Amino acid sequence: MQDKNTIAQLIEEGIANAGFPDTPAGLYDPARYILSGSGKRIRPMLTLMGAQLFDDRVEPYLPIAVAMEVFHNFTLVHDDIMDQAPVRRGKPTVHMQWDTTTAILSGDVMLIQAYELISQAPAAVLPDILGMFTQTAKEVCEGQQDDMEFERREMVGLDDYLQMIAKKTSVLLGCCLYCGSRAAGASASDAQLLYEAGLKLGISFQIQDDILDAYADAAHFGKKSGGDIIQNKKTFLTLTLMAIADEEDAPLIHQLFSTQSLPEAEKVSAVMTYYEKYDVRSIADEFMARYYEEARVALNLVQVPEARKEALRWLMENVFSREK
Repeated sequence: MQDKNTIAQLIEEGIANAGFPDTPAGLYDPARYILSGSGKRIRPMLTLMGAQLFDDRVEPYLPIAVAMEVFHNFTLVHDDIMDQAPVRRGKPTVHMQWDTTTAILSGDVMLIQAYELISQAPAAVLPDILGMFTQTAKEVCEGQQDDMEFERREMVGLDDYLQMIAKKTSVLLGCCLYCGSRAAGASASDAQLLYEAGLKLGISFQIQDDILDAYADAAHFGKKSGGDIIQNKKTFLTLTLMAIADEEDAPLIHQLFSTQSLPEAEKVSAVMTYYEKYDVRSIADEFMARYYEEARVALNLVQVPEARKEALRWLMENVFSREK
């Protein structure tokens, strides 16, 4: 078995050789630009650590892992356009560094390249892996559409929100573990358990992302603090606040999230004051921990020796324990 540092190095080498040609530079340079960012490579790590549960060698499954990272970054390019986000990972977003039409087309070619890479999966399980990847890609789009529609909907429940983030974020983490393990010889039942582990880890991850957007230092997080508040996004924090606010505060909070006239800093400060009043962060932390524990339980049920799970457990703990 290979240690996490070796796996991380393999992933960086694989991403550097992801198959994007030199020309036309205007198409492929933006793809290389976003892939060269300081992302944590969680998705390709999950893919290879899922594979390593069943095979000591992970090199044969590197194209699948790189496909997951390329696909993830494709979604970021398009999401940033839709969100009009100026910064990603501390750098200008692709549409800001180039322009919107270039970013759209470069994102498109990244999706195509992801399919080319994943098609290198072992022939015996290729239909299964392609089916899972395609279903995941559709669900990610559905989740993004739900996210945009939630911004226009007056009422969104927490259950609606959790279903949305499961599609937008979590299904891809489940897909990574499923495809990596299935390619390496996992049974359908073990691969499904790993999918569930990734799904629950992803929900925990997204709730934490909501927390970080509000509470993390912008320089460390790589995005503007309070960006979700400024954009009136319905996050776990905002929906929880709206659900538990008393009759006196509820209309004031609703007004905060309905107005565009307040200065950004004033709006963020006002919302954060309500978060503190209702201890919203503690509620979010509790839900985050609950989903993480469900991910751990699913991994525990996978039928491989416990020693083989150590690396994946380390990664899951690392994802859960990101600096808040």
